Amino acid sequence: MPGTPQTTHDGAPVVVRRSARRRRTVAAFWENGTVVVAIPAHFSRTQEAEWVRRMLEKLRAQGDKQSNGKGRRRPSSDEALAGHAAHLSATYLGGKARPTSVRWVSNQNSRWGSATPADGSIRLSDKLRPMPQWVIDYVLLHELAHLLVAGHNAAFWKLLEAYPETARAKAFLEGVAFATARGLPDEGGSPHGQADDARLPAAVGP
Repeated sequence: MPGTPQTTHDGAPVVVRRSARRRRTVAAFWENGTVVVAIPAHFSRTQEAEWVRRMLEKLRAQGDKQSNGKGRRRPSSDEALAGHAAHLSATYLGGKARPTSVRWVSNQNSRWGSATPADGSIRLSDKLRPMPQWVIDYVLLHELAHLLVAGHNAAFWKLLEAYPETARAKAFLEGVAFATARGLPDEGGSPHGQADDARLPAAVGP
């Protein structure tokens, strides 16, 4: 029905964008955590519904392929990172965490990530880029959880229980911080940043 909010299978919001410039083509892409389906302006409501269904199924199949395949593409751009954040929120937090912006930053040396609940923004240190995806996902989920619970209390950690790699990722980051703080060589050749304080291994802060 017109006006009825649409979502992906895992809860991310969907909007339809009609364009007079489009005559025959349909496209779907992530934009700030929302799926945008771009269709020709002349499409009927029936055509709109059918193409939204098709494009959401296509995005879902692409996401499954990236998650299960060895060649999974990393969310390298801020736009891709925002889309990935929406996916993680829908999968592990019931879609309740909806950031206004998610971006990579180069000026965070004492934290792997940070969030500002007041304005809904999330920042991830670009020192995370060469790390395993499951570690990046943990940090991103950690910051998403901070949009719902500001502190590191029991309610906060309860939110992260659904993510199966939480303990493993925390241990990984603690190992990185331990090695970096003692000037040990990085065998993988990846930059890890400085271990400025005990908060760095936990990766996060509000």
